[in-house]
Amino acid sequence: MTLASSPPLPRAAARPMTPVRRHLAPWLYLAPTLAVMVVWIYWPLLQSFGLSFTQWNMLPTSTPRPVGLENYRNLLALPELQQAAMNTFWYVVGLLPLSVVIPLCVAILTQDLRGPLRNLYRSLIFVPMIVPPIVAAVLWRWLLNRDYGLVNLGLSWLGFDPVSFFQDPDIALWTMVWITGWKLMGFSTLLFSAANSIIDPGYLEAARMDGASNWQITRDIRLPLLSPTILLLVMMTVLFGAQWSFVYINAITDGGPLGSTTNIFFLMWKYGFQTFSAGWSATAGVMTFITFGLLALALQALSRKVTFHDD
Repeated sequence: MTLASSPPLPRAAARPMTPVRRHLAPWLYLAPTLAVMVVWIYWPLLQSFGLSFTQWNMLPTSTPRPVGLENYRNLLALPELQQAAMNTFWYVVGLLPLSVVIPLCVAILTQDLRGPLRNLYRSLIFVPMIVPPIVAAVLWRWLLNRDYGLVNLGLSWLGFDPVSFFQDPDIALWTMVWITGWKLMGFSTLLFSAANSIIDPGYLEAARMDGASNWQITRDIRLPLLSPTILLLVMMTVLFGAQWSFVYINAITDGGPLGSTTNIFFLMWKYGFQTFSAGWSATAGVMTFITFGLLALALQALSRKVTFHDD
């Protein structure tokens, strides 16, 4: 028994998209993401902007009272805000070596490692990434405790006096910077290692054949090709570094001693959820948003000028 082969059915010709459908199609694909951004980012931002011109204690039975620009005038004259803004600056400055310089050096120096040594280094450098922030805070609070911490026990064994890492106002901020940067180094090293591994080996071989040293190859080939990743991590550290320290400030020092570890993000939380001054918290948030928005624009303009892309 043989099956008679039926002639193939003619394929329906695709209908050309009308101009209206062609313009609507991308927006339909973007609609879910845009809806989430509007609901969770832009609408709360507009509400915070409106709240910054009021005084409200966050009680459902009370009504926000309009105060005009009074919140802005009071906050700008408040020494506590000025100290928090300066601390935020030092957090960013202190985090840049830990999140950019050291990971960049580690990624370049360990690029040629092979075998078990490469896996060991990767495991050690990435361990802080998988530690939850609150666990890291408890761990460092125990390690750096003045009376029974392992670090101070080691210093005493070497003949040094114990260090008040969390009680000394001159040291506490840099201790929090170190804890925040310790968590970031693994992530930054991962990005630099990935970017370094995709550099065309032909460039490196050609430079070696021309007699270039390792430093000349790093300076003239690797660093220019890594410049987009360097600028990306600089931007992330400047815009988000101080935010990432919030958990450690809240869990370890509560902003002290004497406000030495309070940054602008912890101050916003303090106004909102400790003193219930929603207007002041929103005002500090709006000023922070404007400041970091201008910084982001400046860094984007700088990125277009100084980065090099191997197209």
